[in-house]
Amino acid sequence: MALSINRRFLMSAGAALLALGAAGSATAQAPTNLRFSAVFSEQDIRAEMMKRFAEDIKAQGFTLQPYLGGTLFKQGTELVAMQRGNLEMGNIAPQDISNQIPAWSIVTSAYLFRDADHLKKVFASDVGQQLKKMASDQLGVHILGPTYFGARQVGLKPTKKINTPADMAGIKLRMPGGDAWQFLGEALGANPTPMAYAEVYTGLQSGAIDGQDNPLPNVQNMKFYEVSSQIVLTSHLVGFDLLAVSNKVWNAMSPEKQAAFQAAADKAIEWSTQEHLKKEAELVDFFKAKGLEVYTPDVKAFRDFAQKKYLASDLAKNWPAGMLDKINAM
Repeated sequence: MALSINRRFLMSAGAALLALGAAGSATAQAPTNLRFSAVFSEQDIRAEMMKRFAEDIKAQGFTLQPYLGGTLFKQGTELVAMQRGNLEMGNIAPQDISNQIPAWSIVTSAYLFRDADHLKKVFASDVGQQLKKMASDQLGVHILGPTYFGARQVGLKPTKKINTPADMAGIKLRMPGGDAWQFLGEALGANPTPMAYAEVYTGLQSGAIDGQDNPLPNVQNMKFYEVSSQIVLTSHLVGFDLLAVSNKVWNAMSPEKQAAFQAAADKAIEWSTQEHLKKEAELVDFFKAKGLEVYTPDVKAFRDFAQKKYLASDLAKNWPAGMLDKINAM
């Protein structure tokens, strides 16, 4: 009788252990949820970029949970959310990084990058590795790559013709919050006015601001052209953000997983870049058809004015020695 009881007990205990083992295995294999925050809308090319990225990282055991349009964290607060452990991934503006690492202000300066290809080369170079290491060591985030979203142009509601920075005097130009963004507005000769991205349309409509600076795809996505009269093709900044993941997530991956994760990011970013370049080429005609005047000012005058302001500013004092020359030489 005792033997029978012991046998039943052992069989029961074994079954329980097997069940626990199966549960533990299921838990270990459960996908890791990555919350992702960005200010761009669902209509943005980068939204599709993130869908493609999400699909590719499923094989590595990750599920991406996107929050677009600033619905989870407002523009400019994503980086701090990642640092506090409230967010795993974000599309971070380089200006937000420069607020914490002044040396990063070099990549926020006007007329630094020539085009999307130059941007890609810089971040793939030793300069890029140096910048990424700063972000990892000082901020706790791993940068996967720059997400190009078009050259920034000036869109205005007033009909005043703009040819040089002097013509921008008194223009209330919306810029995101933060010293780096505000200085960029000054470097264009304008009166920079901080305003949330989601408020720009009504700001233009009401006259609270005279204009905004954004790449052409953003102008279309957010319908800023409906409350504007002209677009001045200053091409003053190669627009990009940084696809980043927290070091906590990155460092928990094996080298093989890291390589696959990075490859998925590279693939998605390259697709997005090519789509943006294609879109930019088409949009000049689109805006003209909507009744806007679209023209190119004296870009050399804008470049000379902006670069002179940057080099004379306190921002340039924080730039790593020799980095500007290295970027220009690429």
